[in-house]
Amino acid sequence: MKWNVREWLQRYGPAEVLSILATLAAAGLTFQLTGSYVSTALAGTWAGNAAYFGYILALDIWQTRRQLRAAGRAYSAHTLGRNLRALVVEFGLAEVFDSLLIRPALMYYLPKAVGSLSGGILLAKILADVTFYVPAIVSYELSKKRLRRF
Repeated sequence: MKWNVREWLQRYGPAEVLSILATLAAAGLTFQLTGSYVSTALAGTWAGNAAYFGYILALDIWQTRRQLRAAGRAYSAHTLGRNLRALVVEFGLAEVFDSLLIRPALMYYLPKAVGSLSGGILLAKILADVTFYVPAIVSYELSKKRLRRF
């Protein structure tokens, strides 16, 4: 597999920035409201995911619309389905382990371990991203030839 670091940074970088902001905001607010580390870990995970995948989906739709428009074709519900399928292939396996196990567990334990809510949440996000991106990038590269040609 070719190392497409610039492409990966362009694809995932802005989504990560949004995800970090959403994660920290949701975790901080949830902890203030509930004082619960479990609720904080789940809220941080879900808010980060919503921001991340919302951006990635919007990016894919925008790129596909632009590509189809240049070819004189319309973006349709079928095309949206293909965009969604490509995202499931790209992130499905990585996301199952990440959202259901790794990220919430790290966001629960690390704030306690480091003695700082925001520091622990940020460290948890960074560590979880390592286990998330390896399978996600491999799947993305494998899916480009078959699932991302419109």
